[in-house]
Amino acid sequence: MLIVMQHNATPEEIRGVIAQIEDMGYQARPMPGRQRTAVGLVGNDGKVDAGRLSALPGVLEIIHVTQPYKQVSREWSPENTVIRLSGGLTIGGGEIAVMAGPCSVESEKQILEAAHAVRDAGAVILRGGAFKPRTSPYSFQGLGKKGLQLLARAREETGLLIVTEAIDSEGVDLVAEVADIIQIGARNMQNYSLLKAAGRAKKPVLLKRGLAATITELLLSAEYLFAEGNRQVILCERGIRGFDPATRNVFDLTAIPVVHKLSHLPIVADPSHGTGLRDKVTPMARAAIAAGADGLLIEVHPHPERALSDGAQSLNPEQFSELMNQCRAIAEVIGRHVAAPAEV
Repeated sequence: MLIVMQHNATPEEIRGVIAQIEDMGYQARPMPGRQRTAVGLVGNDGKVDAGRLSALPGVLEIIHVTQPYKQVSREWSPENTVIRLSGGLTIGGGEIAVMAGPCSVESEKQILEAAHAVRDAGAVILRGGAFKPRTSPYSFQGLGKKGLQLLARAREETGLLIVTEAIDSEGVDLVAEVADIIQIGARNMQNYSLLKAAGRAKKPVLLKRGLAATITELLLSAEYLFAEGNRQVILCERGIRGFDPATRNVFDLTAIPVVHKLSHLPIVADPSHGTGLRDKVTPMARAAIAAGADGLLIEVHPHPERALSDGAQSLNPEQFSELMNQCRAIAEVIGRHVAAPAEV
């Protein structure tokens, strides 16, 4: 439930609404806007007496949120959420943020070479897994804490921000010490203890859509993060399971405009996992920009043929540089621009 205040409501009237909500046994979430303030009622069990709120001084109207998710819904907040990162970078506004790098951190030489290559091409965030949940227990699982240290070294040299994955609730704090954005991978989208831990972290979270998750399930997972107090959430479409083996996954481009309609959260696209094939990554990345994605997550490896994970879907630096040029042209046509790296 949303209690929308009049545009000239006083701070005392807003505090009165908050006090009434808390007196009724619920949580209040004030949300100041450009023109007026709304107060969200969290914990609605269907027994809320709206009359106790609608008659309070300064209240304009009561809006009942009909979606199963509340705080992440467009009804809750009609204005787009803009995630603000270090160096003035934003995700969810007019900028399109490109995150690029290898699937996993393999060595100091590899991650530094990759970081410099993607920065030179125009990426603003370095992706790379220190911890890697893999389908097979015999596949490369990442370097762990050493991988985080190497990512920190790459940030020192290039100025790129870091997005990397936390795979369990115990590791969230460890990842948060280094990452500018904590990634929750597709396999963990419904790992609720991990979501709660990430929700308590004081860092933005990139939440990937699960392998067979509906958009409603994705938004409900984001609601877990909001319920713990973290409103810095970036959604990610990365492809879902299909029946046709022609590509690794079905890259669901329609999820981008659907999420924008249902939620105020930004959504980025991962065409690398979405297709699993190098020659499909560039056309699907272009399509994602045209569809309104707020950013891209692209796997780039200095030597894809030697990659320890996901080499078949990784671009080489030259291919990534060409993709960036194409994305800039498409962004300009739709009235946006691709974010540029900060000066080091």
